[in-house]
Amino acid sequence: MTVTLLGATEIRRLAAELDVTPTKKLGQNFVVDANTVRKIVHAARVQPGERVVEVGPGLGSLTLAILETGASVTAVEIDHRLAARLAQTAVEHGVPAERLTVVDADALRITELPGEPTVLVANLPYNVSVPVLLHFLENFSYLKRGVVMVQAEVAERIAAKPGSKIYGTPSVKAAWYGEWRLSGTVSRQVFWPVPNVDSLLVGFDRSEGERGTEDERRLTFKIVDAAFNQRRKMLRQALSELFGSSAAASEILIAAGVAPTARGEDLTVDDYHRIARHVAQIEDTVITG
Repeated sequence: MTVTLLGATEIRRLAAELDVTPTKKLGQNFVVDANTVRKIVHAARVQPGERVVEVGPGLGSLTLAILETGASVTAVEIDHRLAARLAQTAVEHGVPAERLTVVDADALRITELPGEPTVLVANLPYNVSVPVLLHFLENFSYLKRGVVMVQAEVAERIAAKPGSKIYGTPSVKAAWYGEWRLSGTVSRQVFWPVPNVDSLLVGFDRSEGERGTEDERRLTFKIVDAAFNQRRKMLRQALSELFGSSAAASEILIAAGVAPTARGEDLTVDDYHRIARHVAQIEDTVITG
């Protein structure tokens, strides 16, 4: 059976049927263009038989494009009305019922995913895009790659490299899990309602093996937060509160092979990890906060 996609007219009809008005609070902007959802799926390299997780499926535009490839979908939707209608929409468009699992829940609170999907594909709500990404990468190690559509500035920050003015906390934390890249542009005109921001696709491939232990990740992220909380300061100053003093911070940085006069934006995720591992080896180091 051939899977058919949603068109703009049907999307508006479904929204009216469910009495759904897209809200800024939930970051709802529905994609009404079939070429765009197919472009996202193509960028994610979705293959027949794969299990994909989609966050915020809404009325099902992107969901159907993923299912069109022969993949199965676990869809996580926080809006109860949308979650309740999605399976029916899928069946009406030629999808075998067993290929779609709908999870009616807040994506930031779930700790397990039916089917253990290996690919993440989503049009993420702009107001929670980075927290959702980091939550999924932290909790679901079986996710190996993905492509998400987010606000352009957010995508650029996530994919930024050290030395860039936009390189910051999201860049380093995302890099902990793998390699990131910008994967395409998306016109404002393919959304309903039309947003007042531009969108980009950002993709990732998870690194092979674990970068470090969970304790190391937590400590690394705490150091990253401190470094970028005062990003204009040298690291010996930015980390002085975390390590007790600028002298203590300098000693730790030097021992980890990092110049105390460097700034947060100069360091790679490996540099931050190395600092964390060194700190973990020092029994009397006091970490505040």
